[in-house]
This record gives sequence, C-alpha cells and structure tokens, in this order.
Amino acid sequence: MKELNKDKQNITSRVEEYLHKQSKLDTLRFISCGSVDDGKSTLIGRMLYEAQLLFEDQVSSLQADSKKSGTQGEDIDFALLVDGLSAEREQGITIDVAYRFFATDRRKFIVADTPGHEQYTRNMFTGASTADLAILLIDATQGILDQTRRHSFIVSLLGIKHIILAVNKMDLVDYSHECFQNICDEYTSLSKNFEFESITPIPLSALKGDNVVQNLNNMKWYQGPTLMTFLETVDISEGSKNGFFRLPVQLVNRPNSDFRGYSGTIISGNVSVGDKVKLLPSGKNATINRIILASQELENAICGQAITVTLDKEIDLSRGDLITSHENPCEVSNLFESDLVWIDNESGYIGRKYIIRLGTSQINASLTDIKFKYDINDFKEKPGRKLNQNDIARVQITLDNEIGFEAYKDCSGMGAFVLIDKYTNATAAAGMVRFSLRRANNIHRQNLDINRSDREKLAGHQAKVIWLTGISGSGKSTIANAAEKLLYQRGYRTYILDGDNIRHGLSKDLGFTEADRVENIRRISEVSKLMLDAGIIVITAFISPYRSERDMAKNLFDDGNFKEVFIDTPLKIAEERDPKGLYKKARDGKIPNFTGIDSPYEAPLNPDLVINAATQSIEDCARSLVTMILSDK
Repeated sequence: MKELNKDKQNITSRVEEYLHKQSKLDTLRFISCGSVDDGKSTLIGRMLYEAQLLFEDQVSSLQADSKKSGTQGEDIDFALLVDGLSAEREQGITIDVAYRFFATDRRKFIVADTPGHEQYTRNMFTGASTADLAILLIDATQGILDQTRRHSFIVSLLGIKHIILAVNKMDLVDYSHECFQNICDEYTSLSKNFEFESITPIPLSALKGDNVVQNLNNMKWYQGPTLMTFLETVDISEGSKNGFFRLPVQLVNRPNSDFRGYSGTIISGNVSVGDKVKLLPSGKNATINRIILASQELENAICGQAITVTLDKEIDLSRGDLITSHENPCEVSNLFESDLVWIDNESGYIGRKYIIRLGTSQINASLTDIKFKYDINDFKEKPGRKLNQNDIARVQITLDNEIGFEAYKDCSGMGAFVLIDKYTNATAAAGMVRFSLRRANNIHRQNLDINRSDREKLAGHQAKVIWLTGISGSGKSTIANAAEKLLYQRGYRTYILDGDNIRHGLSKDLGFTEADRVENIRRISEVSKLMLDAGIIVITAFISPYRSERDMAKNLFDDGNFKEVFIDTPLKIAEERDPKGLYKKARDGKIPNFTGIDSPYEAPLNPDLVINAATQSIEDCARSLVTMILSDK
C-alpha cells in the first residue's frame, strides 16, 4: 500500500511539474494557408502525428477513417485530423477554419488550418486575423498560383511579419533542388509587394514526413531547420505596438443605484487605480477609482484581462465608447481611409449603406470612394466602381457619427473592422483602418441667417420629398407631372426631378450598371435634400430599383420629410405600354441591365402610399398623391 501511495505521489508530482513547466511557455498562433490542395491539412496532421502529440485512440480512429474516406489507400490520411466537416471529408478539401492546440517542451501552439478555395477566402482571413506567423504552402508541382498571391497579400495587410515558405510535395518532383530554388526565387521577387520581416523557405513532403519534424535525408542539399524546429524557436516578440491603454466599453454594469461600472476587455496597455483617463468620443476626462476582476479588487490590470472599472465622477458612457490613456488617447473621426477585403457574394458599391463594427462600436457607415483595387497578378492599382467577392481595395468609409479608433498597424484591436449588410446581416467585408482623413474634422456646416423654416414661411407650406418608384413605363413621370399641376394651381412651390432629365445633366456621365444606378440615386438624394432646404416640395420620378438605395435616401431626411410612393404597375402592362420602346430593345438585347428584364426591381416593403396605375386613371392617381402630400401640412 505504501508503495502504491508513493507511486501516486510520484505521478502527481510529475504531472504538477509538467503543468507548471507548460504554464511558463509562450504561445505561438500560426496559420497554414495557400492554394487549394497544396497539402495544408496533411501538413498539420503529419506534424501532430510525428511529434507524438496524438493519443492512441486518436491514431486508431484516424487509421479507421483513412481506410473509410481517406485519399491515401492503405496509408494514413493525415488531413482527416483537421478536416472535421463531413463535406470536407467527402470532397477532400478544407472549407471551414480548423483550430488545433498542441504543445512541445519548448512552446505552446494554436494553429489555424484555413481553406485554399477562392470562395472560402473569407475563412482564411478569419484565421489569419489573430496569427503571429503564417505557413504559406506551395505545391512544388504547381508553383505560385493566384491564391498564393492573394493569401500572401492578405497576410501582409494583417500585419503578419514572419512567413514560412513551405514548398510541399517535394517527393513528387524527385526532391529537386532546382525546382525548390526556382520557386523560392519567384516568391522572393513577389514578396517585394509585401511588408514581411522574414521569409524562411523550407522544402518538405507532408505526406512522407520530410522536414516536418525530422530530416529524412532525402534532400541532403538542404541544411536549414525542420518546420517544427523553426516554429519552436522563431522570435515573435512585438515591437511595433504602442502599448497605450485601450478599454472599449462592452457593458455598463449597473446592478443597483449605488454602483456604476464599465466592463470590457483591455486590448492594449495596462491601467492602475488612480490613473487619469480620457473618454471617447466625448473627450471628457476622469480618474480610475476601482478595478474589479470577477469578485476581486485589483490595483492594476493588463492587456487581455476582462475587467470592470469605476470612475471618480458620473459620466454618461455606453457600449461602443472608449476609455483610453489620458496622455495618449486614440483619434476620433467619422471618415477613414482603409484597406478592405470584400468577402460577400453581393457586390459593394459607393454610396451604399452598411453597418460597421469596430471594437464594441456598431454604427451606420457607407463607402464614399473606391480609390483603387489591387490586381492580384501584378499588384498594380486599378480603378473600380464596385467591389466583387475577394477583391482587395483601398477605400474611404464615412460613418454617421464619430468613434474612437487607431491605425491597424499600431493597434489591431482598434483598427480592425467588419462591414455588415443591413438587409441580410451577412458579413460584407473585413477591413483595416489606415488613417483618418483630415477633412473629416476640417469641414463644418456654414450657419446661414435664413434657414428652411424661414423659406417655408415665405412659401406658405412645408417642404417635402416625395419619392416615386416603380418599373419603367409604370407611369411615374406622368403621375408626377399631373400632381404638380394640381399643386401649382393651389399655389405650392414644387419641382420634379425626373430620371430622364437628370441623365441629360447631373448624371450624364453614368451608365446603367448596378454601380451607376447606386451613384445616380446618391446624387439625386443629395440634390433632393438641398431642394428641401430651399423650402420646395420635391417630387422625384426614378425607377430606383434597389431598396438599399431608397433607404439610403430616406435616411438623409428627418421623419415626415420623406415619403416613399410605390407606383405599382405589373410588368406585363408596363411592357404593353412601352412608351419609349425600351422594353422591345431590351428583349432584343440592345439595352443591357434593363430593370424587369435582366436587372432586378425590389418593390418597397412599407411604402407611405401605393398607387395602382394599372386600374386607376392618371387623374385619380394624381389626386391620391396630392391628398397624401397635403394630408400632414
């Protein structure tokens, strides 16, 4: 019994010693990326297997799965260790990001195995966003491909400085030194477009195990480290981060009337009781009274801790606000220049509204300019009016209100953001703030002595914007013209903004692509706002086929100043009318992107008025419109 107890004590002692030793090790987060079928999942699986980091039951399960659904015959298919989805195993590809934790005697690791398919680039971006290092795999038989370039560029944008250039499948090229060197030379030339601090080429065979954990002497011409040796020893210490205190407010903690705390996770720097802080975007100053971690009272807290702080004074803070260093606060702006990776199937357009999430802030935003897009083949800048899936671009983004932020290169937690589609809630894009644009703070509205209220008094009526929408031939312009006559007869000051007339001047430079239509409506919306300020009843007659742009227009105005009117005419009747012969030309293929034929029309969901122009006379339609306009003077 004594010997048994002694054995238990020895085991316990060894376990405690091991856990203590492991707790002292640093953690390297890295990503495996590259083109499809370069062997990323196989490499990670081989690494875990060769380093003896798998339990016996995992090995048995892997052997059974390999025989059932693997791609290596009787041999182990190491990719199955990280390809967890059934769809991945069936297709032999990686779709989702697979995270694995493992440790050696020298370091702990978290690896993100990311998909190589172009359509899953968004998942690769997710995996790379928290990585310290990237393993970029290249198939020795294929060389550098488009996804190699795209992934390299994304990794560079995200600020990853260390790259392992893993030239895989060397066994398929007879372990050729010349093949390896040619790929390295080509990538060295390519890497001039990126901002990497180090690139370490390693030739390997993930399938056979060469240079993964050990050198099998199949490539005696290679004298460098194995992959595992390099991962255990690479220096990932950060030198470029400023380390100033940043605490985005996630929750206002108010359990009772005697306590008001502000909870969040410190994403940079540290804080102590008694420190002076600046609160953004308000710019107010305060002092830290208490720091609370769960049930503990702390004197100071460091980056990564989720804490609650109290201040020395009552200040109105809410989720999305920021508590920062008093001496070195963040910038505050509502206009950024950013690098953007578009990941949604739906294209992005200048002027279209999105929701931006930066830190704990969530606010309306829009693309105000696409400065250029990068050509993945040569990384040259090229113009563009829209963003398609996987496009990488330099853009300008405007927010409805100012928020605290930081350049991504200085503090990724305060410079990384996503754009959310307001209608589908899909993630449209991921971006990195470069800097604020000075004119965001230098441009101010000029105060004028005569305002809209004065102009409305002179006109004798309220100004409004009446937005008529419907397909071509629905009767928008005809109804608008008839309604204006009735209003004119009653002494109302009016103006019609008609789609065809605008195309002769303000928008004569635009075509009819989706991007052009979005820009056309943006311009009309701004002109309508100016005319409203002039005290005029503005009636617009535009197809305006997209709900997002009509909502964008509506959001420019205060409640009650904008009325959306749907001229509801079936396509069949509108096509029978065809007053301009446009439908016939569209059917003959002479007019591309024609609404209702090869371009969609999204009917309003909750219009202020629906006019059925198929069953009502023009006079009745006009009277209905005028009645609505005058109903809430």
